[in-house]
Amino acid sequence: MHDLVVAGGGPVGLVAALHAHRVGLSVVVREPRAGAIDKACGEGLMPGAVAELAALGVHPHGRPLAGIHYLSADGTGAGATARFAAGPGRGVRRTVLHDALVSAVAEAGIPVEQRAVEDVQDVGDHVLVDGEPARYLVAADGLHSPVRRLLGLDAPAKDGSRRRFGQRCHVEQAPWTSYVEVHWSSRAEAYVTPVDDDLVGVAVLGDAGARFDDLIADFPALAERLTGTRTRVMGAGPLRQRSRSRSAGRVLLVGDAAGYVDALTGEGIALGLAQARAAVACLAADRPDLYDGRARRLGWRHELLTHALLQATARPVVRRALVPAASRLPRVFGAAVNQLARPAGGAA
Repeated sequence: MHDLVVAGGGPVGLVAALHAHRVGLSVVVREPRAGAIDKACGEGLMPGAVAELAALGVHPHGRPLAGIHYLSADGTGAGATARFAAGPGRGVRRTVLHDALVSAVAEAGIPVEQRAVEDVQDVGDHVLVDGEPARYLVAADGLHSPVRRLLGLDAPAKDGSRRRFGQRCHVEQAPWTSYVEVHWSSRAEAYVTPVDDDLVGVAVLGDAGARFDDLIADFPALAERLTGTRTRVMGAGPLRQRSRSRSAGRVLLVGDAAGYVDALTGEGIALGLAQARAAVACLAADRPDLYDGRARRLGWRHELLTHALLQATARPVVRRALVPAASRLPRVFGAAVNQLARPAGGAA
């Protein structure tokens, strides 16, 4: 009987497996998809995420990120810049990050089974995962988590909540900045992240039904700058996902599976990695009951700021005023960015 089954072989699931192996737990990862797993995301690792990976000896190839730069879509060049105080972040292709973590898992001798988790039964002193016993299950199976649904932990979206979607492609050209650029229009945001010496990631966030090319047209100065060959566009959403709880008995939810607000603040990976570390610490102490509270404490800054920014920017007048306000109040803007960017402390 394994101590831990991890459902999901994305970055958060693989990090959970590495933490479990480090504290002496026998662990197996279940992931039905083969090869390097890609995903529509901004691909910018905050300093907190870089620190979490470095602590595990994982250093994926990418481009250093000095901070965040907000820009208006009007092409005037007006903007606001916040440098990361806790050291650089890193722009990393999602497939490169996945390959680095797969290599670390393989080097640790952690088995990865190419199959999904289809049934979970908590029988008191252990769980049955598709009929096979394990002491615990950690679900890191993504935004639309099948395990969350199996356990009845899905919660409906609140009335009036925005249904936002993300789309991403890569553009084959040299980066022109060491910052993550966030371009604001009246209806969307575009995130430009340098991920290699000859590659730039471009992600857009907008409401349901909007096409990538239509949203990029909202940013004429950016569209003019994107001169290289584009890869295919990938999409994800709706981004807002809620869970009734981050744990149920011997099953813990981490990363996007635990619930998600929006990609607006770019902290998803950093928070998921910190949750994985906290979950394993609770399981190593045989205290799964502590996890939900610890996960909430890890995420309160992220959820509070993301909710506030998402609600405020639903109003066109606020969207138009956001970048000028951030430019006039650089200390406030920098403090907000660094509250999200700083590494999570301790074991939560």
